[in-house]
Amino acid sequence: MAVRAVRGAVQLERDEAGHMDEQVGALLSAILERNGLTADDLISIWFTATPDLHSDFPAAAARKLGIVDVPLICAQELDIEGAMPRVVRVLAHIESDKSRADIAHVYLGAAAALRKDIAQ
Repeated sequence: MAVRAVRGAVQLERDEAGHMDEQVGALLSAILERNGLTADDLISIWFTATPDLHSDFPAAAARKLGIVDVPLICAQELDIEGAMPRVVRVLAHIESDKSRADIAHVYLGAAAALRKDIAQ
C-alpha cells in the first residue's frame, strides 16, 4: 500500500456555514467515491480557504461526514489579486494501491477552471 495525495477544490456561492458544510461535504464525498476510498484510507487532510471565507472551518464538514479520527488542518489561501473568490481547496493524503496516474483529483463546479489539466 502506497501513500498518495489527492487534490480537489470547490467554489462556494456564498459565505454561509451551512453552504460550506454542504459544498465541502460534496467535495470530500466525491473524492472518496471517485477513488474507491473509505475514511479508513485517509491519513490526513489539509484544507485551505480563500481570505473571503469566514463563516466556518472547512474541516467541520469532514467531521459531520463522520471523518472523526483523521488529522485535519485548515489554513488561509494566499490573497492573490484576480484569484477565484470563495474557494475551498483540499489536499488529502491517503493509503492506496492506485498509481499516481490513477488518482482522481476532483474539482467541482466553477473550481474546475483552476486545474483544467486534471479536473474530472
